[in-house]
Amino acid sequence: MKLFLISIIYLVFAPIAGGLIAGLDRIISARMQARVGPPIFQPFYDTFKLFNKENLVVRRSQNLYVYFFLIFVIFTGLLFFTGGDLLLVIFALTLAAMFLVLAGYKASSPYSFIGAQRELIQMMAYEPMVLLMAVGMYIVTKSFYVSDIAVFDKPVFLRIPAIFIGFVYILLIKFRKSPFDLSMSHHAHQELVKGLSTEFSGKALALIEIAHWYEHVFLLGFVYLFFAYSVAAGLIAVAAVFFLMILVDNTFARVKWRLTLESSWLVALVLGMGNILVLYFIKR
Repeated sequence: MKLFLISIIYLVFAPIAGGLIAGLDRIISARMQARVGPPIFQPFYDTFKLFNKENLVVRRSQNLYVYFFLIFVIFTGLLFFTGGDLLLVIFALTLAAMFLVLAGYKASSPYSFIGAQRELIQMMAYEPMVLLMAVGMYIVTKSFYVSDIAVFDKPVFLRIPAIFIGFVYILLIKFRKSPFDLSMSHHAHQELVKGLSTEFSGKALALIEIAHWYEHVFLLGFVYLFFAYSVAAGLIAVAAVFFLMILVDNTFARVKWRLTLESSWLVALVLGMGNILVLYFIKR
C-alpha cells in the first residue's frame, strides 16, 4: 500500500514539481542576465499550448518512440522513488534515452539526425560516471537498493565526495546545460535549428517536455541520496546543485563533442575510480 501511494504521488506531483523547477530555472537565468524573465508557470503555459497545436510529422511512427521515451522515464522514476535496485534504475534510464535517440533518427531530418548522434555521444560520456556512482554507493552501504541507501545511518557523501563531484559534473549533460547542451538546447541563442527535436511539434513535443520534467525530479533525487541521512542537508544540497547548474549554464559557451566525451571520461577515471580505490585501500 505504501509503495502504491508513493507511485501515485510521483505520477501526479513529479511533473508539477518538474515544471516549477523549469520555471524557476528561467527566472534565475533571467536575473543573472539582468532581465525580469517569465512567470514561474510559463513552462506549463508553453506545454499546454503545444497540446492545442497541429501535430505535424515527417513519419507517423516517429511519435511512437516519444511515447516509449515518456513511459520509460516515468518507469525509471517509479523504480527510484519506490526504493528499487539502483542498477535497474540506471538501465531503465538508459533505455529511455535510447528511445529518444530512435525518435530523432526516425524523423529523417539532417538536423534531428545530427542531434540523435550527439545524444548518443552524450550517453557515452555520462554512463561511466553514473555506474561508478552506483558502485561507490554499494561499497559504502553494502546495497544497491535505493531504499537501503536512503536509510543508511551514516552520511554517504563523506565516504564518496569525489564521486559526488563527478556526478554533478555529468548532471550538466543530463540537464542539457551549457557547456554540454549538444543534442538540443532550451536557449534560443544556442540553436538556429533545434537539434534532435527539430521535427517534433504539437503533442509530441509537449510529451518530450513533460518527460524531461519527470526526469529532472528523480535526477535531483540522486543528489539527495548522497545526503539522505539528513533531510535538511539533502534539500540544501539539491538547491545548491540546481543553482550551480544554472550558474554554469549562464557562464560557459557550448563545447565540442570531443571535449565533452574526453572530459567526462577523465572525470570518471580520476574522481570516480580514484574515490573507489581509496575506499578499497581504506577497508583493507
